[in-house]
Amino acid sequence: MTDLTTGIPFEYWNKLANQVITISSLLGGFSIAIIANILVSQNDSRLVKIIMLVSTLAGSFFLVTIFAMTKLLLMTTDGYPFQVAERDLALPRLLGTISFFLGVFSLITMISLAGWTKSKRMGRITTGLGMLTFILILLMMT
Repeated sequence: MTDLTTGIPFEYWNKLANQVITISSLLGGFSIAIIANILVSQNDSRLVKIIMLVSTLAGSFFLVTIFAMTKLLLMTTDGYPFQVAERDLALPRLLGTISFFLGVFSLITMISLAGWTKSKRMGRITTGLGMLTFILILLMMT
């Protein structure tokens, strides 16, 4: 079956959803590991609290992505017990895509801020690496 709004076959959406689920699971796990490390640390500075917030956002966005893409995966799998129209794919596809990119952006922000907890020099380096990462990701999307 083909999604008539995009012309993309359901099989493609199925494989794409599967890949995004895997990537989101790994990145979400990484974000949650950072949260756990911050929770047990004794550092209670404003910057650490911001990193904690951004890590929580990243984990939350990746979790939303996993569930949205799982719904997309199920709906595009042969043998799905209900009739699927093209418009049925729109919400999980949109929500999954937006939350995935917000999760990636949050993760890049977390990486960029992490160096500032050690020194100004390390902060500048990690911020530069975060910006470079963001630019490279944008280039890969064009």
